[in-house]
Amino acid sequence: MSQRPSVRVAVLMEREHQPNRWEDWRHRIAEVLPDEGAFGTEARLLRDDGKTASFLFPGFELELFRDEAEGYYLNLSAGTPVWFVMWRVDDEDPSRARPEIVSLSYNEAGRWLDAQERVDNVPLHPQVRDWLQAYVDEHYRPEPKKRQRPASFQRPEERGRGG
Repeated sequence: MSQRPSVRVAVLMEREHQPNRWEDWRHRIAEVLPDEGAFGTEARLLRDDGKTASFLFPGFELELFRDEAEGYYLNLSAGTPVWFVMWRVDDEDPSRARPEIVSLSYNEAGRWLDAQERVDNVPLHPQVRDWLQAYVDEHYRPEPKKRQRPASFQRPEERGRGG
C-alpha cells in the first residue's frame, strides 16, 4: 500500500479586538508554518496585548491526492502559490475562531467558498512550492482539449464529401 505524500503544518491565526465600530472581532490567518513536532499538539495563545492576539494551532496533516492534481496545478500557475485555510468562528464565543482544514488545492478552496465557508490564503513557502510542483509534474495530465467543430451549413447529403 503506497502512502500519500504529506506535510505537517501549524497555522498562526490573529484576532483583533474592535477593529472598527461595526465589528467586535476580526480573525485572519497570518501564516502556515512547518510543524516538525516542536509546537506540541494543543492550540495555544502566543501573545495578547488587549488589542491583537496571536494563536498557534499545530498538527495539521496535509496529504496530496491524485484527484486534486488539477487544483494543485491551478494554485501553482496562478502567479503566487498559496496555502488555503478554511476556518470557523466559535458559535458560542465569537471572540474565538480556529482553522479547520489546510489545503493546496485551488479547486478544494473553491468548493469551501461555494459552501459559504471562510477561507483565507497565505503565501506558500518556496520549499513546499517545489515539493508540490514535483507532485504536479508527476501526476497532473491536462484533459485534452476537444475541438468544437462549427455547425455545418451544408445539406445532409453533401456532408462528408470534402467540399
